[in-house]
Amino acid sequence: MSATFTSKVFQTETMTLADTQELVVRGGRDQFHLLPRAFEGIKQIGVIGWGSQGPAQAQNLRDSLEGTAVRVKIGLRPGSSSMAAARAAGFTEAANTLGEMYEVVRESDMVLLLISDAAQAENYQQVFDNMRPGTTLGLSHGFLLGYLESIGKDFPKNINVVGVCPKGMGPSVRRLYVQGKKVNGAGINASFAVQQDIDGRATDLALGWAVGVGSPYVFKTTLGYEFRSDIFGERGILLGAVHGIVEALYRRFVMQDGMAEEQAFLASVENITGSISPTISHEGILAVYEKLDAAGKKVFERIYSHSYKPAFDILLEMYDEVSTCNEIRSVIMAGRRHARFPMGKIDGTRMWQVGEKVRATRSATPAPINPFTAGIYVATMMAQIDLLMEKGHCLSEVANESVIEAVDSLNPYMHHKGVAFMVDNCSTTARLGSRKWAPRFDYNLSQQALVNYDLGLPADPALIVAFKSNKIHQALATCASFRPPVDIAFVD
Repeated sequence: MSATFTSKVFQTETMTLADTQELVVRGGRDQFHLLPRAFEGIKQIGVIGWGSQGPAQAQNLRDSLEGTAVRVKIGLRPGSSSMAAARAAGFTEAANTLGEMYEVVRESDMVLLLISDAAQAENYQQVFDNMRPGTTLGLSHGFLLGYLESIGKDFPKNINVVGVCPKGMGPSVRRLYVQGKKVNGAGINASFAVQQDIDGRATDLALGWAVGVGSPYVFKTTLGYEFRSDIFGERGILLGAVHGIVEALYRRFVMQDGMAEEQAFLASVENITGSISPTISHEGILAVYEKLDAAGKKVFERIYSHSYKPAFDILLEMYDEVSTCNEIRSVIMAGRRHARFPMGKIDGTRMWQVGEKVRATRSATPAPINPFTAGIYVATMMAQIDLLMEKGHCLSEVANESVIEAVDSLNPYMHHKGVAFMVDNCSTTARLGSRKWAPRFDYNLSQQALVNYDLGLPADPALIVAFKSNKIHQALATCASFRPPVDIAFVD
């Protein structure tokens, strides 16, 4: 995949990531004055849907385009329960910023299709039929491409098709944008893709969209790579794997190590979300290991060695399922079952009840990093990183889908209110994937990694050397230099 592109509006710069170079565009409020040029000829951007990404992107674009001639208008189904929420956010029929879904599609010059993945699969043809030739279809996920590939269909050839994919859940996209009003560039990184460019404007339309929603920097991918890394990543370390890891750890700490329940929660969930994640966010993955004393490093190395391959095994299966569109078909079928069997709760067990007590009495000082917890978590993260690099994804995509999104967007939500708050603020596709694959990580790590550790098997020196010398560490250091100094904050 070529990471080169040309913009007539935004300045590009070269980002050196270990042994590779990528062109990126740096965002920020100081770039907002370029948005009228990027959106030249666009009178209306129609945002279709009010799910995870819709509210955030619509409000951010509206705020970024304030004072310009570009209108942002929400399109929803008649009678949608989201109408009230859209009105509460300032989109109204009276102001001509809220309307019926297909009416908005017909009248918009750029249509951002942000309805659920299952709804896209069900309604894509009607959306296509209502788009005017020469307009632009925008996607924040490559799911629709994957679905069309799976049924032998394609996009209409008379429209632009672009993707802008924020590397965080919708609420994070909005929250960091609002927090960043006083810090230039604060927001969620995004990838962009150009699937079809019929008039030579698609790249700048995509870049304008990304800058407008507040991305600190924007990197190039393809919709094919995006849906593979995104659907895979949320089933992996972003959601499914971390959920499975903490379930396995908590159970072990209580049942085998004899910890009190609150202490077990502190050593598992709280250690990942309150100690390990902030360390990775600000200092990198290697810092987690380097902060340990000699005894802690030995524990880390042993459990890392025993966790890496069982995690890689599950991740490889997941990637195959996503890449062949089996996982997409699974999501579509699950959507058809929801009327009969809606998704259940994932935080009603004893572990998460204990978590409520722990959060209520949480210390302001983070606990020291637990080397056992860190070893399993980092091994799974590194396995995901290595697999995505093996599959040809660019380093920006690898870093964002395996590290940055986890520690800067998703884990803070679990830290704030638990696993359901993290998972269920995401898309239906992500929620389904987390529920499906978390038990697989729990099982594989419990049956292999923990057993081998308890047998006293030594660390694998080659795996540890590969961890320490992995080029992702240099790549993350570069990415960090593009990161505004704003951590996501929550107010109840």
